[in-house]
Amino acid sequence: MSPSSFLRALPTLAILFFASSWARGQTAEELIRKGDIHYEKLQAAEALKYYLPAEKLDPDNARLLVRIAREYRHLMSDATKQEEKVRFAGIAVEYSKRAVALAPKDPETHLALAISYGKLLPLQGSKEQVNNSRLIKNSADKAIALDPGNDLAWHVLGRYYLVLADVGSLRRTLAKVVYGTLPPAKYEDAVRCFLKAIELKPNRLMHYIELGRTYAQMGQDAEARKFLTKGLAMQETEKDDPETKTRGRTLLAKLR
Repeated sequence: MSPSSFLRALPTLAILFFASSWARGQTAEELIRKGDIHYEKLQAAEALKYYLPAEKLDPDNARLLVRIAREYRHLMSDATKQEEKVRFAGIAVEYSKRAVALAPKDPETHLALAISYGKLLPLQGSKEQVNNSRLIKNSADKAIALDPGNDLAWHVLGRYYLVLADVGSLRRTLAKVVYGTLPPAKYEDAVRCFLKAIELKPNRLMHYIELGRTYAQMGQDAEARKFLTKGLAMQETEKDDPETKTRGRTLLAKLR
């Protein structure tokens, strides 16, 4: 087993235990810089070896907590078992909540919370999904209000609208009876958000593929193929890009 695979299999406290030996004598800033190097290489477990000891030295550093939440979401992507995914997503949510509490005027903290809840959403029951969908929108709205130029916040909001627009009228009625009214959502809202995300960050492939998925749900196959093809042709630069491309390829094959 490689060091990376070994660390991914360890619980949080074990990662921190093994990290402490090489963290001694270093400042939080030094540890964060070293963690950032591994983040750039998409090495989540290795980044946490530096971020977690840095947290012990600087527990009220909201941007550090955002980094830690992000790396646990990346560990979630690497996990193969559902219980591992749920655990990592839950840790990411808790770190994001702490970051929001420390820096409620920082758009990155709200974005971290929106993304973390979004990662947890498919793994939850119907009641939790309804409740957390509201939290996702609330956090994304706050991130956009604080930083209208944040493409990822627009993307998260677009994903929210896409998921909610996909909910059929029967399921929406049942959810209203059992859990409370679902917020209104239209595919056009998702299109607007993804187009804004593309305008702000045209080199992020996820924006194009999610926009293509939205057009496919709307029955606009030509537009769907155009944006899916564009996204699939782009270079992979982020942790979730391979998974995003897989969804895009599967959908594009169905449209041909």
